[in-house]
Amino acid sequence: MERRFKVYVYEEGELPLVHDGPCKNIYTSEGRFIHEMEKSNNKFRTRNPEAAHVYFMPFSVTWMVRYLYQPNTYNVTPLKEFVSDYVRIISRKHSFWNKTQGADHFMVSCHDWGPMTSQGNAFLYNTSIRVLCNANSSEGFNPKKDVSLPEIHLYGGKVPSKLLHPPPFNSSRPLLAFFAGGVHGPIRPILLQHWKNRDSDIRVYEYLPKDLDYYNFLLQSRFCLCPSGYEVASPRIVEAIYAECIPVILSDHYVLPFSDVLRWEAFSIQVEVSKIPRLKEILMAVSEDEYRRLKEGLRAVRRHFVLNKPAKRFDVFHMILHSVWLRRLNLRVG
Repeated sequence: MERRFKVYVYEEGELPLVHDGPCKNIYTSEGRFIHEMEKSNNKFRTRNPEAAHVYFMPFSVTWMVRYLYQPNTYNVTPLKEFVSDYVRIISRKHSFWNKTQGADHFMVSCHDWGPMTSQGNAFLYNTSIRVLCNANSSEGFNPKKDVSLPEIHLYGGKVPSKLLHPPPFNSSRPLLAFFAGGVHGPIRPILLQHWKNRDSDIRVYEYLPKDLDYYNFLLQSRFCLCPSGYEVASPRIVEAIYAECIPVILSDHYVLPFSDVLRWEAFSIQVEVSKIPRLKEILMAVSEDEYRRLKEGLRAVRRHFVLNKPAKRFDVFHMILHSVWLRRLNLRVG
C-alpha cells in the first residue's frame, strides 16, 4: 500500500469548513487526519487526480457544527445542505465522482453527527467510504464500505503525560475495574445502577471527586469499563489502551475501530449489556494467563491508536488509509 496507494485531495472549499479541523480535545482524530492529508509532502497525496485510487473530501463536520449549527435547535439541515453543495460542486467541476457515483470517494468525521451530515447526498451516505467515529451498525454504518475511526480525546492536543509511560508490565493493579462519566445514553444508567458505590473492587463514579485523579485510576485498574454514551464510540477505549488497562466494551451495535484488521478479542473484553449485573463475576473469571495475554495484546496494538505529528508508520493515520485502501480494493471501477 505505501508504495502504490495515492489519494487526491479536493482543493475546492474554503476555510474553516474545508481543509481544516479540530486538532485537540474530543474530535482530534478528524482534524489531525485532514491536516496530515493537506500536507504538500504527504507521500500518499497526488496532485494528479487521474493517478489517484481514491478521492478525499476534506470538509470538517465538527467545524460545520461550530459555524453553521444554531445551538439548541437540533436542526442539522444547514450541515446537510453544505455537504450537498460540496458534492454538487466537485461533481460538476470534475468527472471522478460521476464515474463511480462516489464509491471511490471518502470523508472523515469524528463528530456524533457525521452520519447524519452525510445524508446530505444519497450517494455519499449509501455508496462512498465514510470514516466515522460514530460507527453504529443500527444507524446505517456499513462495515463493508465504511471505516470505524477511534475517538481520541487529547486535551490540549497531547496525550496526558501519565499515559505516555504506563507502569511496568508486572506491576500490581489493586483495582479490578474502573469507570467515571456522566449518565448519557441508555447503557450508563444500567452500569451506575448496578455498580455505583456497590463494590470496592469495581470503582464506578458518575462524576469523579476533584480530589481523585482520573488517570491514576486507569493506571491502577486491571480493567477499564468503556460504556457507550449517547452514541456508540467512547474515548475511554483509547485511554484504556494507553494505560494498558484492558478495555471492557459495553455497547450495542458498535463496529469497533479497524476491526477488519485488528482482533479485538486479543486485547479487550466485550460484555453484553444484559450481563452488566454479572460484571464482577465475568471479570473475576479471567485467568491470570488470559489477563497477561490480553495485556500483551494491548502493548502490540498501542501504536495503531497513536496520533503522531508528523504521522508515522502503523499509527492512526496509516490505519485509516489502510482501511480505505482495503475498501478500494474491493471496488470494481470500470
